[in-house]
Amino acid sequence: MTSKFAGVAAALALALAACGSGNAGGSGAPATPDAGAVIEIGSLYEPQNLDNTAGGGQGVTEAFNGNVYEGLFKLTDDGKVEPLLAEGHEVSPDGLTYTFKLRKGVKFHSGKALTSADVKSSIERVIADGSQSARKSSLEAVKSVETPDDGTVVVKLKSRSISLVYNLSYVWIVNAAAKDLATGEDGTGPYRLGSWKRGSTLSLERFPGYWGTPPANNGAVFHYFTDAAALNNALLTNAVDVVTSEQSPDALAQFTGNPDYKVSEGHSTTKLLLAFNDRKAPFDKPLVRKAVSSAIDDAKLLESIWAGHGSVIGSMVPPTDPWYEDLTKVNPYDVELAKRQLAEAGYPKGFRFTLDTPNYDPHPTAATFIKSELAKVGITVDVHVITADQWYSKVYKDRDFAATLQEHVNDRDVVWYGDPDFYWGYDNKQVTEWVGQAEQAGTEQEQTDLLKKANRQIAEDAASDWIYLYPQIVVASSKLSGYPVNGLNSQFYVYGIKKG
Repeated sequence: MTSKFAGVAAALALALAACGSGNAGGSGAPATPDAGAVIEIGSLYEPQNLDNTAGGGQGVTEAFNGNVYEGLFKLTDDGKVEPLLAEGHEVSPDGLTYTFKLRKGVKFHSGKALTSADVKSSIERVIADGSQSARKSSLEAVKSVETPDDGTVVVKLKSRSISLVYNLSYVWIVNAAAKDLATGEDGTGPYRLGSWKRGSTLSLERFPGYWGTPPANNGAVFHYFTDAAALNNALLTNAVDVVTSEQSPDALAQFTGNPDYKVSEGHSTTKLLLAFNDRKAPFDKPLVRKAVSSAIDDAKLLESIWAGHGSVIGSMVPPTDPWYEDLTKVNPYDVELAKRQLAEAGYPKGFRFTLDTPNYDPHPTAATFIKSELAKVGITVDVHVITADQWYSKVYKDRDFAATLQEHVNDRDVVWYGDPDFYWGYDNKQVTEWVGQAEQAGTEQEQTDLLKKANRQIAEDAASDWIYLYPQIVVASSKLSGYPVNGLNSQFYVYGIKKG
């Protein structure tokens, strides 16, 4: 993906790089949009903290990515990578040196001018030993970041990294002198943080010194809910203007056909995983994992939760990724097959395990379904419901779990199965080698071919059970336009939203 952006002209129009590009919902603009309107946004994903290198979770990505913080590049709502704080870049013939030219006239919310030192600091924050960034491993090829002058950044690599520009779209450029990033911020985006009332709201205010196109509104407030019913009620009572990701298909009937609302179904990259701890028995045996996967009727669960929306997925790769293949038949739903596999693995009478389950929809419902399905093959499941904070500490950080339910929102994240240190502990040396070779590929086709091989092996090993791919359903007041409908990687660009 990186190659087609090499040498982007420095004179690229600001309108392409600044806010406003990409797909948008509510295609018919309000007749008289109100530039002074504040957009009220309903979400189930409150940040854990405000630092995406310290376990902030998808909530901080939703609220801050592209709104408060910007990267050298941006991922548009339709999946394209475009220059943002980088006006252009060049790549050396050996693919080991990338030189980025920074956009001029960019200021942080504190008033400080953007320099190459801030970019260097921001990249180094992501790859630091203590970083909890989900993209840390994706930037392991970075050898050094140099700053020959205030407007130039030189990234030198240990080995080729065909995904570098794509991965840099995840690196927020933060003022190198900023403090208390878990509760505050100092970005370059069109909004600055207003206030964050934990458990309730997070507000964004227009930044008057923004370098690019000003937002189409006067700010936004994210309202946080812990269940879908309360979220939908807030939309029905006009307490919020838009729901970023609808979690209750049963509620859609309230909005479909109602002229006061618009329902948009976009393309999701969010996978619901039954993630095993592949380090620990019995899930250290691929045959056990395959048996569990085949014992669960994913299609039935998807239908019960999403009523015809979304799709069953047989791997970590969604159809929007370049290396997608339909692998749903690798571990088909087949109860008798599951029983035979359990017996062959040494568990003819099944076994017992604890399933750590986040407490927000749809995880508890999915856990109850999985418990019932696995009982049919002699497996007893103890469902342990935990908060998002507990999940992060217990499962992601301490690896103290047997199996868990979790959403993974990013595109192109199958590469994490090439990292044996990732929380699920999958360790297949051939897959790790293929993933490494793919990143060093000289062409996108070579990268695609290698990742297809890796993805098939991961599926054959049943490294996890990929339950289903979420639909991306945004429900909004008909007075709104310009909102993103795909929400790739959980981002939700606010700056283009207009309210009539």
